[in-house]
Amino acid sequence: MDLVLLFFIFVLAAFLGLELISKVPSQLHTPLMSGSNAISGITIVGALVATGVNETGTVGMVLGFLALVFATVNVVGGYLVTDRMLQMFKKKDR
Repeated sequence: MDLVLLFFIFVLAAFLGLELISKVPSQLHTPLMSGSNAISGITIVGALVATGVNETGTVGMVLGFLALVFATVNVVGGYLVTDRMLQMFKKKDR
C-alpha cells in the first residue's frame, strides 16, 4: 500500500512539474533556475544523510549515492546555464 501511494505522489509531482514548467515565460527561466538550484542543494543534503545512515542497508546507500550524484550534476549544470544566460546581457568591449 505504501509503495502505491509513493508511486501516485511521484506521478502526480511529475505531471504537475511538467505542466508548471511548460507555462513559464522565457524571461523567467533564469530566476527559476536559481530557485531550482537551491532546491537541488537541499536534495544534496538529504542524499548525504540518506547515504550516511547505516540502517538503510546497501540499497539505501546506493540510492542515496545516486541521488547525490544526480543532484550535484543538476546544481552544476544549472549554475552553468544561468551563468551563460547572464553573460548574454553583459556589454562586449570593442
